[in-house]
Amino acid sequence: MQLGIDLGTSSVKAVVTVSGSGASDASREVVAEATARLDVSRPGPKMSEQNPEHWWQALERAMGQLRDHLPRVDAVGLSGQMHGAVLLGEGDEVLRPAILWNDGRADAECEWMEEHTEVLSRTGNRAMPGFTAPKLIWVRRHEPTLFAATRKVLLPKDWLRHRLTGEFVSEMSDASGTLWLDVSKRAWSDEMLAATELDSALMPRLVEGSEVSGTLRPDLAKIWGMREVPVVGGAGDQAAGAVGVGAIAPGASFVSLGTSGVYFAPDTIYRPNPAGGVHAFCHALPGLWHQMSVILSAASALTWVTALTHADSEADLIDEIEAEGVEPGALFFLPYLSGERTPHNDANALGAFVGLNHDTNRAQLGGAVLEGVAFALADGQQALIDAGANLGEVSVIGGGAQSLFWGKTLAAALARPLTYRQDAAVGPALGAARLAAIAATGADPQTICPPAPIEAVIEPNPEAVGRATERLSVFRDLYQDLKPRFPTLHRT
Repeated sequence: MQLGIDLGTSSVKAVVTVSGSGASDASREVVAEATARLDVSRPGPKMSEQNPEHWWQALERAMGQLRDHLPRVDAVGLSGQMHGAVLLGEGDEVLRPAILWNDGRADAECEWMEEHTEVLSRTGNRAMPGFTAPKLIWVRRHEPTLFAATRKVLLPKDWLRHRLTGEFVSEMSDASGTLWLDVSKRAWSDEMLAATELDSALMPRLVEGSEVSGTLRPDLAKIWGMREVPVVGGAGDQAAGAVGVGAIAPGASFVSLGTSGVYFAPDTIYRPNPAGGVHAFCHALPGLWHQMSVILSAASALTWVTALTHADSEADLIDEIEAEGVEPGALFFLPYLSGERTPHNDANALGAFVGLNHDTNRAQLGGAVLEGVAFALADGQQALIDAGANLGEVSVIGGGAQSLFWGKTLAAALARPLTYRQDAAVGPALGAARLAAIAATGADPQTICPPAPIEAVIEPNPEAVGRATERLSVFRDLYQDLKPRFPTLHRT
């Protein structure tokens, strides 16, 4: 058995699987799963942070739920939210709360990077506030004492790895999102590190996602009733989700409806296209890369409107929207609650409802949010198409994949069929477990990472596609109309 751990933004998820251990039926791959919730701190405008110690506490809660299965685990894989900056001091202590992927404070630092460094040619990606390097420049400028005390910079899941193994290790897919990796060479870029007044001594060692990175500490193995098993490189959450859904070759893409929204397209070629805000990163397996468009608020926008309108849960709100047969009407929602990446790269962008009237009710607000997220993903799809991505079959994963009703809205906005697969909600944790299985068994990734069984395929309704195409044009115009106002709104 394998253990897959996914450090998300809203929770830590862990699964025990039988990938590569003789499972004769793919439907039995995930044999147990656990979730422990996390909260996000927002100490100032455009800021988003978490205390790494809370990640560890959540992992301990999740491990407690899986205790009966842990003695049979023979390898551990890690997945996690990307781009976050965990700064460690001389004694490996955490110096400040981790600055997260959806933090937008470093927009000025991104402008500086694009003007004064070779970030586009060295990394193949735009400098965006959520990436790690701009955060360190911000810390250097605003918290110079902490910057001077920093002895190691780790990504979120790699801090968990350090707690699990004592090793400082990262892997290619997650490191791609730092702006310190030469993505084509799959190695740290001394030039980009120097540009941010850092060097490779402050970076973790790099491995591929299916390589062993260390061994579970004896004291933790004893506490959890486990053996001292290998912990593999793993992957950033999206690359891990790709492994979990079987997207490890061109033409097998997916949309992830998690806290953020991601459109992911694997490739055997490094194919950068920074102009459209498309990310070009290493995949979790050797010799593979991927293109990715990212929106910063997807299922998190649904969670937000659920709390705002006092609905009992996201699922209850979606049921209410479906029961009332909500039509789009004049109401639009811009889902830029944390700024936006693809295609706008706009940290100042703000969320907005446009078209409210006296008759607007909770179901209509919720329906507008579902549609607005779908339209933002349609913008990302167009950026990928413009970048030459081979999309092929598109699966849906993440927490939002539990709603086929939302899938109808998404299929109309994207104007393509969408495939829903088993265990879609635990995709990154499953992918991490599969990477552990590859390392433990030495099996071919194609054997370990088949596409999960199909549960549903949503075909786009032609009439709905026509309406969505017209409304998408208005959605795009609304962003352009409001864009000049966003900086002023932040200042007020």
